[in-house]
Amino acid sequence: MAENHPGPLAGVTVLDLSRVLAGPWATQALADLGAEVIKVERPGAGDDTRHWGPPFAAEADGSRGDAAYFFAANRGKRSITVDIATPEGADVVRRLAAKADVLVENFKVGGLQKYGLDYPSLAAANPRLVYASITGFGQTGPDAGRAGYDVMIQAVGGLMSITGEAGRPPVKVGVAVADLFAGLYASNAILAALLHARATGEGQRVDIALFEAQAAMLANQATGFLVSGEVPRALGAVHPNLAPYQPLPTSDGALVVAVGNDGQFLALCRALGADDLATDPRFGANALRVGHRAALTAALEALTVHKTTRELTSALDAAGVPCGPINTIDQVFAEPQAKARGLVVEQARGDLTVRTVASPMRLSKTPVDYQVPPPVLGADTEAVLRGRLGLSDAEIERLRASGAI
Repeated sequence: MAENHPGPLAGVTVLDLSRVLAGPWATQALADLGAEVIKVERPGAGDDTRHWGPPFAAEADGSRGDAAYFFAANRGKRSITVDIATPEGADVVRRLAAKADVLVENFKVGGLQKYGLDYPSLAAANPRLVYASITGFGQTGPDAGRAGYDVMIQAVGGLMSITGEAGRPPVKVGVAVADLFAGLYASNAILAALLHARATGEGQRVDIALFEAQAAMLANQATGFLVSGEVPRALGAVHPNLAPYQPLPTSDGALVVAVGNDGQFLALCRALGADDLATDPRFGANALRVGHRAALTAALEALTVHKTTRELTSALDAAGVPCGPINTIDQVFAEPQAKARGLVVEQARGDLTVRTVASPMRLSKTPVDYQVPPPVLGADTEAVLRGRLGLSDAEIERLRASGAI
């Protein structure tokens, strides 16, 4: 971690009107890369996820602090409290947007128009503004007005239909991946729009739909259907196109093997002392192994169940076969690799130490630098209004008295 190193987005100002996960995930990525992210929150309440617990942080005085969920997506930001439903509050945000490079919002389609905070209104005052909207189904189409929540999008977007064990009810993924996918697509699109704005002085609207992001992330499962017409089904932890690519039982748990080619399969057989499997005509090529998956799985399980996870991991690593234990989350952060790469970020927020997961973006010249912890609600309101809008103490006090901040 660099010390006070300006990131590649230093000098970029992002006005973040989003809440919960998809939008905050996108803006946290921008903050990690050095952008100044000003998070606009509701006075007295803030982002919904401040209250999504337990677990909650414990403040120094013993009171309940913010939920851990909020910490996950709001590192590196400044928090201001503004009630955009008041004319004064909406005016504050308009003035901030006039000086910003990027605005991110995840209100329902058309929801900001009545406050004069929609794209056409703000772009008229700031033509170089990159205005990113993240919604369930996008800005157009018959479903544009529908709300979108992660589990619903995992269902409508097809992911739940291929997740879970065959013959069992569908299940969602253990984290809100539809939101996270959309957030990552949003941050990528914003960066592309920023490059265009810097080259031309022309901003643009970025329209990100959770539904489309989820459909895109079906990847090979979607193209498999588009090519063959066959509808993919849930297969549990096995791979639809590769074998063996799945968990195998051990004497003390289970181990995942990920055989991606025929050479790795031969190496697996040698490491297990199973020359008969290597020469079995049913398993001579990947397509054959997929077709005879049940027989192959039974033969492999009979071999692996008598060895410990550690023994198998060591033998398969030495043989060049991708493999790994099925870690619980505490074991993830105990892995030597996690410690060597600094996977946990610790930041002081007053008397509280906030721990979050480090960004996976590793840049050699402009590394991610974690200068600011997830903010206290409204901690930066006065500083931002003074520094960016030049408001006086009296003007700030009038806004506070009106309920705008």
